[in-house]
Amino acid sequence: MFYYICLRRRSRSGTRSEALGSRRAVELGQRSALPVTVEVEQYGKEILDFSSHYGSENSMSYTMWNLAGVPNVYPSSGDFTQTAVFRTYGTWWEQCISSTPRFRRTPPSFHSQDYLELAFEEPVYPTAVEVLETYHPGAIVKIMACSLNPFSQNPPTDVRWEVLWSGKPNKALTPQARQFSPNIKQISFTTNLLRLEVNSSLLDYYTELDAVILRGVRERPILALYKIPVIDINDLSDSEEEISEAGGLCCRSTAENRQSLANGYFDRLPYELIQLIVSHLPVPDLCRLAQSCKLFHKHCCDPLQYIQLSLQPYWARLTDASLCHLQSRCTLLQRLNLSWTGNRGAVTPAGFCSFMKACGASLVCLEVSCCHFLTEACLEVITQTCPCLQELNLASCDRLQPQAFNHIAKLTHLRRLVLYRTKVEQSAILSILTFCPELRHLNLGSCVMIEDYDVVVSMLSARCRSLRSLDLWRCRNLSERGLAELVSGCRLLEELDLGWCSTLQSSSACFQHLARSLPRLRKLFLTANRTVCDADLEELAANCSALQHLDILGTRMVSSASLRKLLQCCPRLKLLDVSFCSQIDSRFVQELNGLFPNVSIKKSFTQ
Repeated sequence: MFYYICLRRRSRSGTRSEALGSRRAVELGQRSALPVTVEVEQYGKEILDFSSHYGSENSMSYTMWNLAGVPNVYPSSGDFTQTAVFRTYGTWWEQCISSTPRFRRTPPSFHSQDYLELAFEEPVYPTAVEVLETYHPGAIVKIMACSLNPFSQNPPTDVRWEVLWSGKPNKALTPQARQFSPNIKQISFTTNLLRLEVNSSLLDYYTELDAVILRGVRERPILALYKIPVIDINDLSDSEEEISEAGGLCCRSTAENRQSLANGYFDRLPYELIQLIVSHLPVPDLCRLAQSCKLFHKHCCDPLQYIQLSLQPYWARLTDASLCHLQSRCTLLQRLNLSWTGNRGAVTPAGFCSFMKACGASLVCLEVSCCHFLTEACLEVITQTCPCLQELNLASCDRLQPQAFNHIAKLTHLRRLVLYRTKVEQSAILSILTFCPELRHLNLGSCVMIEDYDVVVSMLSARCRSLRSLDLWRCRNLSERGLAELVSGCRLLEELDLGWCSTLQSSSACFQHLARSLPRLRKLFLTANRTVCDADLEELAANCSALQHLDILGTRMVSSASLRKLLQCCPRLKLLDVSFCSQIDSRFVQELNGLFPNVSIKKSFTQ
């Protein structure tokens, strides 16, 4: 049973004026007293979507699916496999060479890095949301509610999302478990679909979530009488009639107006200076300003303002109509971020293809992670209309059919390709590697449809000798022979993630050969490989002085002496994860922290 509903009667009393509250309280959207009603309390029933998780696609350990149902761990604290864990934490992940630079014009209020969507049994008007965080709390930055009932046979045509609560990233004072229950605002519709967005950049280690409780009432509560309008990215009308009606003192040229100095001679500023000024506006404000007068319409619609465009912060309101309005402005578009957008019919494959045909000619970077509207036809259009594309991110596009990935091989200038949690098959990835020899960064993490990783890395070794980073997180069948071939051919590798690749055995000396072959190595993940030993660390210390990030979580074979030697020989080391290393106790970690204060040494705990 993944949920329970606890009914509780709550008596309310008071006069009519007390129930309504003051006008100021109503305007601020504070919660008003409710009439006698029944409050429903329920746990999540089903995880519908998420951007990433630490666990495997074929198990329950550390996966988002653990968030459904009653608590598995709470009120205990610590590192438990029965919790939901996202893939990253801290700022060091963004410092890796495989990361992409932040898009210009991303609003400072947008903090989200990951998300999950959780369905409940019964739609209610929310009165409270409680998240049970069992390890390193503080990552949640937004809680949203959706008008769509995911279990309804007749879904509405207009799907609305409302923010119940939002805040900046923060770091809790302690990694201990807590129940996070922020004050939420009232909404005008019932919901049984919540979305949590997180930012783990301030945390010292992975955040772990155990369960979510939704409290609410079936009857509609008293809502605020006044509502502040929200800037909507769909409001992009550019008709000449509207611009003329706006008047705009800065567009008039009469002597009277010039004498009044009402516009401060703004229209006499150099074109480039006005362009620079408006370049600091977020996209919705830029679109609104374009409607104010002809002068600003000219500047705000200049294609030079749309060299880079990130629509991810506006995923909840982006539609086909939005993309249609933006087409004429994006003729010089080079970097585009549509991640998280368009799901549940807001953007259709036809609307996306139309936009790409109009704006893809100069595109070099396309981020479309978690875009579930993508089809094989969409990928075909990308390959036809974006001949210059160098970066493509399809992370967690897990509903794309395997045959769709064959089209990527036509993008022969690709340098960065992210296929994390996709259904790409071995034949498609071999074709891609054959025709895309310029690849510098490749992410195949959690790609469970690839049958033989030895064949894949053999092709990488032969065709992609300029490879700088490779993510093989949780690949199932990479052997020592395949790893040896990889490091012999791709000698420029600086990042290599072999986390949870359980088929590799240190007794074959494969990790020692890796250390001797990759002197430029800066990041190495050998997570959960129980066989990593002292000899492997000694080779890393002797050959990889540039090492910055090392994860050897879970090994039983590493001693304190080899760990100390590694820290002495690798002065650039910033991150060292020795969680669940049985020979490394917490007292020794504290000693190392004192000797090497610039290294963040991780040692998780379980109560």
